[in-house]
Amino acid sequence: MRAPQAVRHSRVAEVAAHLPGGGMTTAEVEARIAELNPGLVPPPGLIERFTGVGFRHVAPEGWVASDLAVAAVRKLLAGCGRDISDIDLVIFAATSADTVEPATAHIVADKLGARCPVFDLSNACNSVINSIEVADALICAGHYDRVLIACGEHVSPAAQWRLAGLDDFIAMGSSHTVSDAGAALLLEASDSPGVLAHRFTADSSAWPTTALPFSRDPETGAVTVGRFQVRSLELLAALDRADLSPLLDTVAELGMTMADFAVVCVHQAALPYLAEFCARAGIPQDRTVVTIADHGNVAAASLPLQLVTAVESGRLRRGEHVLLIGLASGLSLGVAVLRW
Repeated sequence: MRAPQAVRHSRVAEVAAHLPGGGMTTAEVEARIAELNPGLVPPPGLIERFTGVGFRHVAPEGWVASDLAVAAVRKLLAGCGRDISDIDLVIFAATSADTVEPATAHIVADKLGARCPVFDLSNACNSVINSIEVADALICAGHYDRVLIACGEHVSPAAQWRLAGLDDFIAMGSSHTVSDAGAALLLEASDSPGVLAHRFTADSSAWPTTALPFSRDPETGAVTVGRFQVRSLELLAALDRADLSPLLDTVAELGMTMADFAVVCVHQAALPYLAEFCARAGIPQDRTVVTIADHGNVAAASLPLQLVTAVESGRLRRGEHVLLIGLASGLSLGVAVLRW
């Protein structure tokens, strides 16, 4: 008889983030809007009161999503003493991309000198947490030993600077919170479980509430990106009616409560909604890691940035538990339970 094979698990071995040094304060954003739209003077501090964002990062001129991802990956590899040759698979996970074709993961891999399989995974702001789910499944199935998740969010170009009036300014307000960042996570095979559980739900009827459309010229093939459209009230209504029980049940099925987590990382697009969501989900706010105020909405890089912040501040140590909660346009929600 063949000896039974050992059960494989995965764990997050390392996480890193890259934040561009340049950026804009909310006051600078409001001043630029006033300069570019004569007659429109945004009420001072309105953006920060509505969203909690005081600063957003802007990538250097000429940088693209892959550059931000590569900067984060290089920081991650240096932090854990690994070489890119140790990686078995690269997943590029972000709302951003360098090209429609090929996969941006190829560009990231080429810049890093990787010679392994690659692919992109895109699900708006849940791209990274969905990639954790996929990487965990592939590692546990024995296909790979080390999977690199690379995220590059070059979203600052989505900001809308030419506005028709105050109503348009309010409607486009979400575009003035977006921020550029890179992030990276390394998942590797482990004898003991580090990724304890994950579960996702969706309400795809809510997809029109947040959209960044694009069109392609049939003759030249040129792609034109449209205006970033967010129907804030409709999006909040969709989030409020979303059934959180499958996600919260995931925690309960592990025999855990919110008190068992050193930190709870929740995707952050607006600070006021974070408090509302935590109250609804029974999450103590002192367990959350707030990054949106100082770093803006970094899209899919939000959760890894919170992990980095928690680790660097000493709030999360090896062996402790962390809960990741993803919220994304579409509408998509998910959780991942990790033993750090």
